[in-house]
Amino acid sequence: MNKAEAIHQFWSSFEIPAYDEFSVPKDAEMPYITYSFVADSIGQPIPLTANLWYRESTWTNIDQKVKEIADYIGYGYTSKKIEDGYVWIVRGGAFAQRMDDPSDPLIRRVYLNIIAEFLTA
Repeated sequence: MNKAEAIHQFWSSFEIPAYDEFSVPKDAEMPYITYSFVADSIGQPIPLTANLWYRESTWTNIDQKVKEIADYIGYGYTSKKIEDGYVWIVRGGAFAQRMDDPSDPLIRRVYLNIIAEFLTA
């Protein structure tokens, strides 16, 4: 598994579709996750972001998904094996932030921050 595949697999671990932020299908239905991808090598922690997208009248389900993701990472880190090492993933500062969408009052979006470090050459 390469670096991009590892990040995709991480975001796909939460029982809703996950898409690179530049590859969301036009017919995608909420809920889903969009995520950014940047790669580097050892010693270079990289901030990565994701957005949870739900279309509902309450924040209940999206808040539960945020908790699920936070619990998965834990207070330390989670790691994934990749072809030439590992990737460590930790929660970033201001891990989760609610956002609105002026175009649709039913869209619930939470902006997530993580830090990834690729322990590779």
